[in-house]
Amino acid sequence: MIPEPSALERFRSAARRGFVFDFDGTLSEIVARPEMARAVSGAAGALSKLAEANPLVAVVSGRTAGQLRELIGVPGVTLVGLYGLPDSGPEQSRLEAARKDIARAIELVPGSWLEDKGPTLAVHYRAARDPAEAERVLLTNLRTVAAGRGLSLLAGKMVLELAGGEVPGKGAVVRELVRSARVSGCFYAGDDVADLEAFRALDELDAVASVRVAVRSEETPERLIAAADLVVDRPAGLVRLLSEL
Repeated sequence: MIPEPSALERFRSAARRGFVFDFDGTLSEIVARPEMARAVSGAAGALSKLAEANPLVAVVSGRTAGQLRELIGVPGVTLVGLYGLPDSGPEQSRLEAARKDIARAIELVPGSWLEDKGPTLAVHYRAARDPAEAERVLLTNLRTVAAGRGLSLLAGKMVLELAGGEVPGKGAVVRELVRSARVSGCFYAGDDVADLEAFRALDELDAVASVRVAVRSEETPERLIAAADLVVDRPAGLVRLLSEL
């Protein structure tokens, strides 16, 4: 744990505190396939205690809201799936029209597979023999598909995700959560590049005492660690930190 006391102390002194978390790699370990993920021991209990005492506790994820409900069934915790993307909309027709193009890109990379989330299509390549080469091939082809079909393309840990329209993103979601709950301090924890948007959003909220936490594992991007106020090791380290708050 590498603390920056000033950020944490400012957050501790806030009158109304909020807590926002990513899920995969933050509250759960990264696993081979998304359906295998489970919240680590102590995570649900920590969220429950926070929800009882604070006006905002939320989980913001690329998973669907339905998946989050199954994984984090904690009263008082707000669940925002698909980075704030609506469950349906006219843009989804563009995504459906691109499905065959996406399938052709997947065929080029043995071990990659498609997860249909409804409003988004996620291409996983963790099982590929050479993940770095798989990412290169998939990015090249999926960028072409996205540009030609008017889709958004998002990158995560060994996953590339396409959406039919503009995705609000974690930054926009965090700004709205903080404003709606009228909190004066916000704790955010994440482990991937998408969480940098949330970090930047908190930087823009001058009146909010924020603490940005990177959950470190072998796959956590160095730029997220460099941007964080606090670094904890793995989801278990985050649970330990929450117990101290």
